[in-house]
Amino acid sequence: MKRTFLLSAAMSLIAVAANASETEQAARSYLKGSVMPWANAPVLIEAIVAQNARTAGYDASKIDELDKTWRSEVGAGASALVDGVLTGAAAEFLREQVEGSGGAITEVFIMDHHGLNVAASAPTSDYWQGDEAKFQETFPNGADAVHVSEIEFDESSQSYQAQLSITLTDDTGAPVGAMTIGIDADALL
Repeated sequence: MKRTFLLSAAMSLIAVAANASETEQAARSYLKGSVMPWANAPVLIEAIVAQNARTAGYDASKIDELDKTWRSEVGAGASALVDGVLTGAAAEFLREQVEGSGGAITEVFIMDHHGLNVAASAPTSDYWQGDEAKFQETFPNGADAVHVSEIEFDESSQSYQAQLSITLTDDTGAPVGAMTIGIDADALL
């Protein structure tokens, strides 16, 4: 009985690993064909570079304060911090990418060199992404870094999705920030 249970558990782990590999392969294929053509659009890079200049002197205390402010204000009505991320040319460009994806993209947002939101297609649950894999496995690792999450339920988009994150670069190839794209699970299966 114990041996049967162990064999069953091992087979389940193999199936999960195979599915994760398939998800990552599908996400990377989607990245290449559907995201990279617009990922380094000047409107996005310019917004990140401008915010990097504004946030250059921010320390952990300031970042934590902003994240707490975001969490208390998101969904509560008008907020300078939240509205600043959801309005403007970069946010509008991101919403156009979501709308043009035929339902494949559930959300997209860009981050500065600290992992702070710069622009988003819709509100995120927090302002600082710098403590999460989507940022830690991209921007600090250079221009070609990619992170693909597992498929899970996302509170901010209210959908099952995988998050695909990449480093964004300026026209010299220097990393300036990162972008996360929520991809609907059905688009990856």
